[in-house]
Amino acid sequence: MNSSLPPLPASLLRQAVVLHQQGSLPAAQALYRQVLELAPRQFDALHLLGVIARQQGDAAAAIDLIGQALAIDPVQPKAHANLGVALLDAGRAAEALASHEQAITLHADYAMAWSNRGNALRQLQRPDDALLSYQRALALQPHYPEAHCNRAIVLQELGRYEAALHAAEDALDQRERYADAWFARGNALHCLRQLPDAVDSFERAIALRPQWAEAHSALGASLQRHGDFAAALAAYDRALALKPHHALAHYHRGNTLRSLGRMQEAAAAYRTALAHGDDPQTIAFALASVGAGATPATLPGDYVRTLFDQYANHFDQHLTEVLGYRTPAALDALIRRTGPADAAPLDIVDLGCGTGLCAPYLRPYARRLDGVDLSQHMLDKAADRALYDDLACADLVGYLDGRDGAWDLAVAADVFVYIGDLAPVFSAVHRALRAGGRFCFSVEANQGDDYVLRPSNRYAHTLTYLQQLAAATGFTVLATEDLAVREENGAPLAAHAVLLSK
Repeated sequence: MNSSLPPLPASLLRQAVVLHQQGSLPAAQALYRQVLELAPRQFDALHLLGVIARQQGDAAAAIDLIGQALAIDPVQPKAHANLGVALLDAGRAAEALASHEQAITLHADYAMAWSNRGNALRQLQRPDDALLSYQRALALQPHYPEAHCNRAIVLQELGRYEAALHAAEDALDQRERYADAWFARGNALHCLRQLPDAVDSFERAIALRPQWAEAHSALGASLQRHGDFAAALAAYDRALALKPHHALAHYHRGNTLRSLGRMQEAAAAYRTALAHGDDPQTIAFALASVGAGATPATLPGDYVRTLFDQYANHFDQHLTEVLGYRTPAALDALIRRTGPADAAPLDIVDLGCGTGLCAPYLRPYARRLDGVDLSQHMLDKAADRALYDDLACADLVGYLDGRDGAWDLAVAADVFVYIGDLAPVFSAVHRALRAGGRFCFSVEANQGDDYVLRPSNRYAHTLTYLQQLAAATGFTVLATEDLAVREENGAPLAAHAVLLSK
């Protein structure tokens, strides 16, 4: 603090700082302004007025005031760091990053600047760099709850849910009454399917910050996934009472109403979500799933990617132990029954390979086994099996394009439940197969329209549609088989296994 001030402004400044530290912002603000009336270029008064403006939610005023202070004394690292925080509040992440890096240039061991630098990097979609920045902050100041919590958030975004959980708990070890850390812990537990614990964490966050609409909405999501639909609906209603324009809460409320069989109310909730800015493509398929709109040709790629990124850690266990998943074994049996016993090893592509549940069946007769999926987190699990020669994160049709005659066999197990119009896929697979190559896949069974989007957000196809599409594309149907590929709500789910030949 400037010690060269005359006695009166110096005394006012000291009083203002005490009031500021006590949380008496309006009183401190008034005294800082009195200081500036007596000494218009007083750095501390300008800087701390800017800090108060930011605390009061006025990022523009904060940027202006702290900028004025730095014009007077540009070598103050705390002011650069506080300017960076205000710039990030204003959505100016690149400028915020520059401010934090200037603070670090002036003070290399400034833990807060390293942590806030991570926040700017996260907003700039540079999560790996953000993680390194948080880790640098914690190396400098291990007992830094904000840095632990920020680290949990970026680990969550990277799909590293176990690590995110530990980071959130590290933050809570330092500060138990920390709503953001309880929220981060809840998000990690939700993705790890530890739903009762997730509910508890969100409730603790809400107890500390009752007006937090996003926490009420997240609580609803965990209750919904746990099957407590009435409680989930109540949580979404509380979120929307606090934040009526919260599009995501309207969307998830629609999903809950759909689970309760209240389809007209679900459609109304989806339309409200759209009115408040939700993604039109997402809402289109949600409306179709409750019979309130035209069936889209395919699900949005971002929806499928996000679904399986979150599902990757427990995908195998949930399918095999909870849902009784049998599709890979059924497709393998169909392929073996219709192929020569002494066939040479094949070049095989596993379309929508996920975590690689088909790989143990395909590898024994594969010369080369390639896999493709939209979800990188699923592919990471597939890579752990060490059974694939190559794995690619891509859209199926885009991946197959330009790979004419590359494979002898294409397999798609439980993939076309996310694609309605299969014509582009059939054409791409046909081009990618060699003469005589085979295409084996499963679909959920439908009666009536060629394909329909069900309330489960999965497509079902008729066998007639598949046969007609195969003929139109240039495939011969070698075999079809009715399956019960897995269970849904305790009952077998009807499906078809199909084997085609080019």
